[in-house]
Amino acid sequence: MLTFQRKDTKLIASKIKYCKPIPYGRQHITPEDIAQVAKALEHDYLTQGPHIQEFEEAFAQYIGSKYAVAVANGTAALHLCALALDVNEQSNVITSSITFLASANCVRYCGGHVTFADIDPNTIILDINHVRQILAASPKGTYQGIIPVDFAGYPAPMDEFRALADEYGLWIIEDSCHAPGAWFTDKNGSIQRCGNGQYADLAIFSLHPVKHIAAGEGGVITTNNQQLYERLLKLRTHGITRNPSELTENHGAWYYQMHELGYNYRLTDFQAVLGMSQLTRVEQGMQRRHEIAKRYDEAFAGTNIKTYVPTNHVSHAYHLYIVGVENRKAVYDELRAANILTQIHYIPVHTQPYYKNLATQNVYLPHAEKYYEHCLSLPMYPSLTDEEQTFVIERILEITG
Repeated sequence: MLTFQRKDTKLIASKIKYCKPIPYGRQHITPEDIAQVAKALEHDYLTQGPHIQEFEEAFAQYIGSKYAVAVANGTAALHLCALALDVNEQSNVITSSITFLASANCVRYCGGHVTFADIDPNTIILDINHVRQILAASPKGTYQGIIPVDFAGYPAPMDEFRALADEYGLWIIEDSCHAPGAWFTDKNGSIQRCGNGQYADLAIFSLHPVKHIAAGEGGVITTNNQQLYERLLKLRTHGITRNPSELTENHGAWYYQMHELGYNYRLTDFQAVLGMSQLTRVEQGMQRRHEIAKRYDEAFAGTNIKTYVPTNHVSHAYHLYIVGVENRKAVYDELRAANILTQIHYIPVHTQPYYKNLATQNVYLPHAEKYYEHCLSLPMYPSLTDEEQTFVIERILEITG
């Protein structure tokens, strides 16, 4: 073994390398998935076919919402939510800085303005107390909405955000890309699944390959609001309607009208089939994620590695398993040399040049910035083997001393 010093921290450079790369996340495609997609490719429809509505209905039932709208990807889902809520140049919206860029970018797509709030250092979730301070320090009516993020799969306290939003007359988009199947217990003692529409006006999910339900690309919007649901259906298809009751005139069965500017944000039929196949075993995948998380928790207990163990009133979806380590860059490099491809989630959005150039004053979010200095996402996906996880655990314990 070769030992060396970096920033006064001893690290061990292991010569052991796993035979194939172990990524932080990956899709889990089964022979059944492949068979279902192959069958769908023989059908009459490749784009807007019957399987899309079937998938939407099954997804809504799983999440517990009244409606679901399948779209091209999670970013498209966020954009459509902002459009449906009439975000414009006068809109001001609060969100977390520890999230993927799209949680903020969707507001900018509509010309709105983004204010970043800090995170709770224990959960990495948008800090509701900081959001409350931002709202209280501004004239009422300054802000129009909040976008909390169920980060890494940890549920945001949506009942608390709803109460705060109602106090200030705000809408809520819940970014649940990481959290299908996760839940929290609200103040009434009821279990609430992320994105079920009980507290958020709209919620969004991702069908990206590393997520719980993979469809290649894709996203889903859930809501309990029929008016928003019907508008979303138009917005994802160029703003077009064929509903006779909505047409100002009707030339025949072929006729359609565009009532507002929409987009081509549709999911394909065969992607919906893949999503449906994946949905049938999402709970099985969740169980495996919890087993992996438990092994990590036990391995790192009592060490200098920081973990984010959920409290008893929530069920974590574990899209990501994140730890905090000292000398993160060196640890990342050493793990990569061992073929363990960890990742960083995320670079604080408020530090990106685009948003720094927009800011009228310096934005300092101490908890978000400290979190970023130490965060590291370890391999977490259902097909991760016990042998692979053991190798990951041994290497990170060896490297961090």
